[in-house]
Amino acid sequence: MKFRVLTVLLFTMSHILSAQAPPLKALPVPKIEPVATAPISSIRGLSVVSDSVAWVSGTQGKAGRTTDGGKTWQWFTVPGCDSVDFRDVEGFTGERAVLMGIASPARIFLTEDGGKNWEQVYFNNDSAIFLDAMEFYGDRKGFIAGDPINGNFKGLITPDGGKTWYNHPMPPADSGEACFAASGTTLRALPGAQVAFASGGTHSRFYRLYGRKWRATEWPANQGQSSTGIFSFAFYNDKQGVAVGGDYQKPEIVKGNCLLTTDGGASWAAPATPPRGYRSAVEYIDKNLVICTGPDGTDWSGDGGKTWQSLPGEGYHAVRRAKTGRTVYLAGARGRIAVVRGM
Repeated sequence: MKFRVLTVLLFTMSHILSAQAPPLKALPVPKIEPVATAPISSIRGLSVVSDSVAWVSGTQGKAGRTTDGGKTWQWFTVPGCDSVDFRDVEGFTGERAVLMGIASPARIFLTEDGGKNWEQVYFNNDSAIFLDAMEFYGDRKGFIAGDPINGNFKGLITPDGGKTWYNHPMPPADSGEACFAASGTTLRALPGAQVAFASGGTHSRFYRLYGRKWRATEWPANQGQSSTGIFSFAFYNDKQGVAVGGDYQKPEIVKGNCLLTTDGGASWAAPATPPRGYRSAVEYIDKNLVICTGPDGTDWSGDGGKTWQSLPGEGYHAVRRAKTGRTVYLAGARGRIAVVRGM
């Protein structure tokens, strides 16, 4: 009798609770909206300053900017740089931006008049130099990470918004370990004026700078070949982060192409459902909304990166959200630039 009464009571309560609970609301699916085609063969540098201002950079010594939310664009060729590949750009306003050229001679340029004039602020013709990514803390302090030279990763730092650059101590690299200049996001500034970068190749690791000491963390990323590793990562706060990559020569492989951390990068684990394949850039929109992209496609997550869904259309090299605002841009091969709506 007691069992029967209890069963009836539980059945009744479950119906009451189910009737009171609102149905789960499905998140709207984001849409990719092309906004421009730049006269640039390939864009990998992307910096979104605000909902109005964005900068791009890429091959053939070229860069571009919009100051009206992507409606119109201005294109620039830095004098004497026709063969330079500007893999990263940092925009501060519609007038001021820094361009990073990657390979020997590595060159960095600064404009303070909206691209009318470019000042060369760094030059290095070491045959081994290869710069991968550039990141700034606010408007003044900036950092650059590059491939190893004489056994150590290359590091540069600026204290004055990119006008002058100095060498910075970096950790040693294993043989065959390097970084990827795929989207400018293999290096990130983190809360507390800290910096971190990811490596790939025969050995892929996560490096985070604590004060003056680098800490290297092993993670279960796809690694072992020159084309494998983590290509991009992002943090929502000091603890929650996501990393993406894979094998750009075998883009269909999903194992080890996405990792999540909840402890600031001390440990990493694979998500329940990974992105479709190799991805070169990832960005948080808010705590739950995340987007990643690669040459073969774009994916989004509504649960902080635990599960991913694909978006229709072509893939891109880079994705960035506005520093102040919510606009999300994509940029990639053949000069394609797009805005992501609904995120």
